[in-house]
Amino acid sequence: MDDIKVKINDLTLHYGTNPALKNINMEIPEKMVTAFIGPSGCGKSTFLRTLNRMNDLIDNVKIDGEVIIDGLNIYNKDIDVVNLRKKVGMIFQKSNPFAKSVYDNVAFGPRINGISQRNKLDEIVEYSLKQAAIWDEVKGRLHNSALSLSGGQQQRLCIARTLAVNPDIILMDEPASALDPISTSKIEELIHELKQQYTIIIVTHNMQQAARTSDFTAFFYLGELVEFNKTEVMFSNPAKRQTEDYISGRFG
Repeated sequence: MDDIKVKINDLTLHYGTNPALKNINMEIPEKMVTAFIGPSGCGKSTFLRTLNRMNDLIDNVKIDGEVIIDGLNIYNKDIDVVNLRKKVGMIFQKSNPFAKSVYDNVAFGPRINGISQRNKLDEIVEYSLKQAAIWDEVKGRLHNSALSLSGGQQQRLCIARTLAVNPDIILMDEPASALDPISTSKIEELIHELKQQYTIIIVTHNMQQAARTSDFTAFFYLGELVEFNKTEVMFSNPAKRQTEDYISGRFG
């Protein structure tokens, strides 16, 4: 396989006594798009959140196993979680821009990280908005409220905000599920562009979206990883009957 960016070893997660993830092992390649598919409640979003320790914010969660990113286990005691979340950015299902201007949304992360020179911030804001394929739509309204943008624009703004702190990995939890088909197609094109520079991991309910956007696909069911392979292989010749039944719409 290509260079490995994330290696998961024997990962198990419990909410209280309830096992939500069972013994997950996976190697996620660098600068590729990996899609997580499976029916609702199968653990794919929970697994996504283990990759930047977002589950730390939930009470009564117990995690065993390792998530190794660039050779370091992110669950080591001495890991700086703030730095980890800068390196592993996250885009949520519902766009969540701050109630600030378009400019201040994108400049927020760099400012927190100590960048205050206006010309440097201008540069980062423009570059990030261009990377997120929204610069041409907002360059004349940088000081308008981000909440005045359409849903699809807000989601791309949130992607720009994530890019502004220069992550390595971008996690996307159903980033287009609340969007119309045209906005969805823009997000998918954007994912294709961004993988030249970033490792992207996307949770999606949409089989066609997984097939269109990803290089690798992981199929989860009831907290277990059933199958992981190149997307073209998974969709044309799945190794497991369960995977085939799910992809072909027989259940889920």
